[in-house]
Amino acid sequence: MHPSTGHVVLLGDSIFDNKAYVGGGPDVVHQLRAELPPAWKATLLAIDGDVIAGVPRQLRSLPRDATHLVISAGGNDALGFAYLLQSPASSVAEVLQWFGEAQDRFASDYEAMAEAVAATGLPAAVCTIYDTPASGPDYRIIRTAAAFFNDCVTRAAFARGLSLMDLRLICNQDGDYANPIEPSVQGGAKIARAIAAVVDCRNVLRTSTVIARTG
Repeated sequence: MHPSTGHVVLLGDSIFDNKAYVGGGPDVVHQLRAELPPAWKATLLAIDGDVIAGVPRQLRSLPRDATHLVISAGGNDALGFAYLLQSPASSVAEVLQWFGEAQDRFASDYEAMAEAVAATGLPAAVCTIYDTPASGPDYRIIRTAAAFFNDCVTRAAFARGLSLMDLRLICNQDGDYANPIEPSVQGGAKIARAIAAVVDCRNVLRTSTVIARTG
């Protein structure tokens, strides 16, 4: 059962701050408000284009009555390493070394962000970086590369008892994407349902819940 009131705060990047990409349709925070019980609130602090290191800054604007945090961050940081996909290499081992170094840098930023989130003491969930539309020409390459960074996300979440929304499974159709990296109205609706589900499942104990599908 939901408590009578709650206040969900969305932090991170354009996965939540997707108003510019839905052609006048509802963005994620409006779709979430429709999924929550009538007395609940949802606030958007996520900023299109922001990176992992921006989340602690966003937390400084946290409403005093916030009860749940949901964070989607890391996609823009991962995009910063996209040049590795075009770099010539002499062996697979060399490529893995490059991605290992990128993973270390990503993990350092993500761990610091997860600590800041955990320090609020509020129930929180983080999102994996989703892939890209499966029909895209580079889908398999992007999916494989993203796995390096998603490993950092899951480790940081489970080490702190944060919940996890796996957007790779939630946004699993081409129609869920407005473009290769932004959610459409359809994808936003799925994300909103997943947020409502993780809020419903997430109790006051510091344990992790995983949300991968909502129907």
